[in-house]
Amino acid sequence: MENIKLEKVIKDMLELLGENPEREGLQKTPERVAKSLKFLTEGYSQNPKDILNQALFTSSNGEMVLVRDIEFYSMCEHHLLPIIGRVHVAYIPDGKVVGLSKIPRVVNIYARRLQIQEQMTEQIADALEETIEPKGVAVVVHARHMCMEMRGVEKINSTTVSSALRGLFKSDYRIREEFFNGIKGGLDFKF
Repeated sequence: MENIKLEKVIKDMLELLGENPEREGLQKTPERVAKSLKFLTEGYSQNPKDILNQALFTSSNGEMVLVRDIEFYSMCEHHLLPIIGRVHVAYIPDGKVVGLSKIPRVVNIYARRLQIQEQMTEQIADALEETIEPKGVAVVVHARHMCMEMRGVEKINSTTVSSALRGLFKSDYRIREEFFNGIKGGLDFKF
């Protein structure tokens, strides 16, 4: 029922834009767009804390854990246009570590909601801080916003950077510097 209602809205939108939703190329567009939108916003039905709690492990490691270059695709809540970027996430364990694959999953949960980049950055940091309870969390997001590139100011390839620092990443400049060096490529390994 929900998809049928969404398909009707999309069909109405096509008509309001001056299109004929019955023409050959558009006949299945309402169905396809409805399906696509459901996928692109599936983060609303997922809880990041549930994902993280599935893979918490006791550990004596007290050094930084960094997962960088996590690709994400989201949609701007103001224009429903794509946001495309990368997220870098680090935390300093305090007796617990989380399975590494859970960090990109948390990024996806928040990216697959209508978003603003600044809020998504905070949400990722908060979920990790509240669930893992580390000594510190750092999140940096680099993204391109199609609402700035395709319309409005039309500034192609402009990038927005946002960060959220918690605990030791905020209070200890050496740890913060290690994190920023790590996301710039200072920890590249040759295989």
